[in-house]
Amino acid sequence: MHDGPALRQLLQSRAAALGFQHLRVAAVPPDAAPRAQEFAAWLARGDHGELRYLEASAEERMYPLRRLPTARSVIVLGLEHHHRRPPDPGGLTGLVARYAWGRDYHNLVGKRLLKLMAELRRAGFVCYGGVDTAPVLERAWAELGGLGYSGKNNVQIFPARGSWMLLGAIVTDAALPPDAPLGDHCGRCARCLGACPTDAFVGPHHLDARRCISYWTIEARDAVPEALRAGFGRWVFGCDVCQEVCPHNAAAPDSMEDDLAPKNAYLDLPELLASDDQALLDRFVGSPIRRAAPLKLKRNALTALGNLGDPAGIPAVRLYADSSDPVLREHARWSLGRLGA
Repeated sequence: MHDGPALRQLLQSRAAALGFQHLRVAAVPPDAAPRAQEFAAWLARGDHGELRYLEASAEERMYPLRRLPTARSVIVLGLEHHHRRPPDPGGLTGLVARYAWGRDYHNLVGKRLLKLMAELRRAGFVCYGGVDTAPVLERAWAELGGLGYSGKNNVQIFPARGSWMLLGAIVTDAALPPDAPLGDHCGRCARCLGACPTDAFVGPHHLDARRCISYWTIEARDAVPEALRAGFGRWVFGCDVCQEVCPHNAAAPDSMEDDLAPKNAYLDLPELLASDDQALLDRFVGSPIRRAAPLKLKRNALTALGNLGDPAGIPAVRLYADSSDPVLREHARWSLGRLGA
């Protein structure tokens, strides 16, 4: 099959059958990927914290033609994951970001992308791609191809449908009809920037990951800087605040994906702390929460209990007051101080 409209129509049909609500195409520029220079500057400032994999793959992300010199198009896929948050159980529970309530999207979206890439290869084309761990600037390509636009919080927003989307991208040598960018739909609104509990946004489109709740609860292993801890509230894995206040998310449709349903919207904090490490790993098999690893989950639980201010959490926190791990010990003692113990 030749590239062009016929191949695009085939891919569009196949993507819809796989559950993607959106498919857009961006043309590969002759030099760098879109927003490559902004990405390079972000890395140079150290705003990525300890996300070393972004440094290691920076050249490949910014210059796709170095990996695939014949690249012509980037196909960007969007899968909506919004589900309404279940009623709050209250008590000693922590919050989980929406995208992590169900199955790990790296596997869910990644396997579907592999099927689309197989379709391209059967048609005689070369391609590579993946989700956010792949060496592609997926949000920048989505913006160029009109799959939403980049909000001031750096999250991809699709007007009238919101930002609760999982993205994947495929770089290919197929010449496909490109889509036009949407342009900005934020206007003067800056609710996301002002709502961030830890002031992680230096300005519009400028996130300092070193102040971000998602970065700390998922990626970083060290003790959370004390000045940031109170802002974490009850978040134990990720954070949705900047998306929850976005007007575009006010009427976001619910996802039809059962695999993304709210299985782990709330976590019992004393239970996390009472579990041994292997039990936690076993519990979260197939869930994105497993990425945080037991130590980080327990550190996050200790922080959340300190912020809840409920003395009922003291016995669970005391288990770690003399922990051999300095991070857990420090967070436990900080939390006990907050709880007046």
